[in-house]
Amino acid sequence: MKATEVPEIAGAFLFEPTPHADERGFFSRTFDADVIRSVGLDPHAFVQDSISRSVRGVIRGLHLRSGAGEAKLVRCSYGKVFDVVVDLRPDSPTYLKQAHFELSGETQATVYIPAGCAHGFQALTPTADTSYRIDRPHDPAEDVTIAFDDPELAVPWPLPATLMSARDREAPSLAQVLKQKEA
Repeated sequence: MKATEVPEIAGAFLFEPTPHADERGFFSRTFDADVIRSVGLDPHAFVQDSISRSVRGVIRGLHLRSGAGEAKLVRCSYGKVFDVVVDLRPDSPTYLKQAHFELSGETQATVYIPAGCAHGFQALTPTADTSYRIDRPHDPAEDVTIAFDDPELAVPWPLPATLMSARDREAPSLAQVLKQKEA
């Protein structure tokens, strides 16, 4: 497994496994504590695993958590997604920058998203399963959502949005979220 820093987002990493393929399909290690440790992360910090299944065009996000935030490892285990990370840490050298990835079940690549960054994705295939490994238990009271179509961010979603939750559809702008953080 290879770990690469993501230049657009300070502290973010892309982990690319080495799948072993043959006529049966493939085998791939998707998490390796030694590789995680090699980039300065604590592999034991991750406390919950979750998975979402989405249909083509679905957008989930842009999500982050208030308070201490939430660091996560995200990968598409089946299908393909357009993945987005936005740095919302005011003291970060990459504040307000974004990085985009195409994550797929073919590559099994994983993105490490530092706490304080917003995250979202759009399903590009008829079915896309996205796996999350997060570093603290989920508390819905800390959920923050930013409008997926915020003009200040201008995320280049590759497909028209088909479906999304009411929470995502009615999310406030980045400016409104930042103003609430200051209050």
